Amino acid sequence: MLNKKIYMNQNIFLGTIISLMICPFVGIYSQNTDHRSERERSIYLPTSDTHYRNVQNYIEDAPDIDYVHASEEAYEAFRDIKFSIRIHWGVYSMWNLDASWPFLLLSNEKKQEYINLYQSFNPVNFNAQEWMNFFKRSGIQAFAFTTKHHDGFSMFHTSTKVVQRVNYLNPEHPIESCDLHYSIEETPFKRDIVGELCDAACKNGIKIDLYFSHPDWYDADFRPYNYHPLSTPSILSDPTAYGNRYSNNRQTILTPERTQEETDRLIARHREQLHELLTNYGHIDMICLDQWMGSDIWPQMRETVKLMRKWSPNTMFRARGIGNYGDYFQPEQFVPKGEQDTGMPWMSIGLLGKQFSYDPDSSNYKGTQWIIHNLISCVSKGGSFMVCIGPDQTGLFHPEAVRQIETVGKWLKVNGKGIYETRPNDVWQEDDIYFTRTKNRKNVFVLCEKWPGETMIIKSIQPKRGSKVYLLGYKKPLKWTYTDHGVKILINKSLQAPEKRPCGYAWVFQLEMN
Repeated sequence: MLNKKIYMNQNIFLGTIISLMICPFVGIYSQNTDHRSERERSIYLPTSDTHYRNVQNYIEDAPDIDYVHASEEAYEAFRDIKFSIRIHWGVYSMWNLDASWPFLLLSNEKKQEYINLYQSFNPVNFNAQEWMNFFKRSGIQAFAFTTKHHDGFSMFHTSTKVVQRVNYLNPEHPIESCDLHYSIEETPFKRDIVGELCDAACKNGIKIDLYFSHPDWYDADFRPYNYHPLSTPSILSDPTAYGNRYSNNRQTILTPERTQEETDRLIARHREQLHELLTNYGHIDMICLDQWMGSDIWPQMRETVKLMRKWSPNTMFRARGIGNYGDYFQPEQFVPKGEQDTGMPWMSIGLLGKQFSYDPDSSNYKGTQWIIHNLISCVSKGGSFMVCIGPDQTGLFHPEAVRQIETVGKWLKVNGKGIYETRPNDVWQEDDIYFTRTKNRKNVFVLCEKWPGETMIIKSIQPKRGSKVYLLGYKKPLKWTYTDHGVKILINKSLQAPEKRPCGYAWVFQLEMN
């Protein structure tokens, strides 16, 4: 594994302290002229992005002119990713909870029990190389992994420490001192899971996307952001300052306002953990930020984003919590209706089971056809699809989830030309068929989720005269002709029997264009 920095870099720490002093003054003067390039000006979130709506009252639409997004090469590489996987994993898998969200609904006694689960977390069946083998068999190009979810437990070795946490058994005085990384290194397992995954991914040519939650429900310094179990008087009086996200369940505990010392620790720890993720594990293709903080510390957060860009110039940042400083956005549990009118690329995420993390019920998994449908729908519109599952507490995926995803890999072996490294065609859908194209526009692919029968009429595109039309996975060219109703493709009778077709789900035709 790559060498791990054990101690916080002194220069980074000093830079953090200095930036905390000057950040309140950053961006105080508005810019009357936008000197950014046309490319920079085209990178913005669509108005439909729900996460941006929660922060746009305090995050400026146009990033500071000294901020630069990831390079064009990084954007092109991101657009080439079509099929990826999200892995949600943490101590919540010990109770089969849906990531850490159900934590908020637990009684104070169960919350206290939950935050101590790390003391027995021991995923003895975890094997990073076996995960990569599974990804490769499935045709997956990138994986996202939850380095830290909202519950605050870090699945990587971190030099940072939590110095005060919540004691749910003492609600009258809930904040207590501690000295804990609250991470995988303090479990019986001890190994750096993020480090092992990054090493294995690098060796296997799979791109890395590290998920990181802005809020932290374990660290009392992070109160009261994003449903933190500890509320403060200010969030109750002005929730919009915190992005309309505050805990409204009956177990919320009211505490004093955060002090300046606590705020400084919050910023420094949040910043240093992102620094560790971006510098300790080789090149990171994507950082999947989640949720957001509040308007009171946005100047410091903005400075953190600028530092992230210096630490890793070609890492793509998900836009959550940082607005148009982000490089990509992620529709969650839905596919956009059409191609997005923005230079910011997107990746849709869908749950294969009924929750983000491990789902023990095999009947909940939606099936290979569901995955392929979402993949085709996303890619034809210019995006990509990320399927989401989680392993059990030992590190093993559900066999049914593995079977369904690996079957997509078999489909991609036949039809990958119509998916990988493609771009949306000028017309991306016609009736119940979809279109993609090669980057050079030489070929258009027609993706049919229903078998067309012996003939198929295409109205929107016309192949090059005299060219050959192919069904991917079938060696012989198909006969075709121009008609008054569109291009008519004749499909051989030998292909009409389902067992004679190249695959059993969706079928892809390749047309050569002028």
